[in-house]
Amino acid sequence: MSLQALADRRRFLALAMGGVSALAWSGVVSAQTAPPPVRRRGAVDEHSVTSAVKIEVKARPLPSFDLRDRTKLRFGMLQYRSGVALTSSYPGFGGLSGIRLDATGQRFLAISDKGGWFTGRIVYSGREIAGLADVEAAPLLGPDARPITDRGWYDSEALARDGDTVYVGLERVNQLLRYDFGKGGTGARGEIVPLPPAAKRLPNNKGLEALVVVPTGLPLAGTVIALSERGMDANGNLLAFLIGGPSPGQFSLVRSDDFDVSDAVLLPSGDLLVLERKFSLLSGVGIRIRRLTLAQIAPGALVEGPAIFTADLGQEIDNLEGIDAHVTAQGETVLTLVSDDNFSMIQRTLLLQFTLLE
Repeated sequence: MSLQALADRRRFLALAMGGVSALAWSGVVSAQTAPPPVRRRGAVDEHSVTSAVKIEVKARPLPSFDLRDRTKLRFGMLQYRSGVALTSSYPGFGGLSGIRLDATGQRFLAISDKGGWFTGRIVYSGREIAGLADVEAAPLLGPDARPITDRGWYDSEALARDGDTVYVGLERVNQLLRYDFGKGGTGARGEIVPLPPAAKRLPNNKGLEALVVVPTGLPLAGTVIALSERGMDANGNLLAFLIGGPSPGQFSLVRSDDFDVSDAVLLPSGDLLVLERKFSLLSGVGIRIRRLTLAQIAPGALVEGPAIFTADLGQEIDNLEGIDAHVTAQGETVLTLVSDDNFSMIQRTLLLQFTLLE
């Protein structure tokens, strides 16, 4: 992509965001400064998932990741494998804010920030994503077995899974829900998990954005690690919390270059990969992945790690909000990233995969 084309793309996004708030990136920029929408109890958003249903999702392949050099495969410590742009006629499809895959990298569980589950299977052609199959949508249910949107609970932004136990973080209302998928799958009721007082006080729309569960055999086993999008401590660092486990408490992640947290994944090695994004009217969208070690994390700690991947509008990115990892039969660690299109006509739902180069 030429410099002029990049400038035009950034200008288009800036004009859309600045001039027509209904069209563009409201979840990334407008919502950072606007008050939360007022919804009466029982009101239904047009994009909410209100009942379990099978849906069709179409996939358009993305043969290359770099728009300026389509032969380029390596980006920092990642190597591009494949990607697709996803579309569906189902109005509730979109807003994908978190994704978790099974050990094979095929079956997936995803959430929409409009209070919906999506399940299905990634279809591969060799090592490349070919599309999705068996996709179903269902509403996230609250403790009363009703869709959480009936309570006015939206912004289901963070997702973690530990076997049959699934955790969902709700950003605007600062709630953490736990689901027992062994009792009904996506039809299970959400159980409210108590949060530390500081987590309940996180700023509106800057709250819980990333969740991981530490498995047996690693330090802090049994702990839910929760990272805020842009809740900050007194020194301007990002707030994070250790919920449950052997050492509950609070720690901070160094914030740099105006990046905010959008998701995280814990590797079997104990490394924590934190997906981050930023947006400005001048430079457009930026995406970054930082690598931390679990050994750094403890109550009161200030943690930091190097960036292993960066991307901008010169690559096939959008509002990337979800990340997960699986290991192939060949021993390769594959990262899967998904984007939240904010149900905007100028954004896309992307599903991208990279090999992590050790």
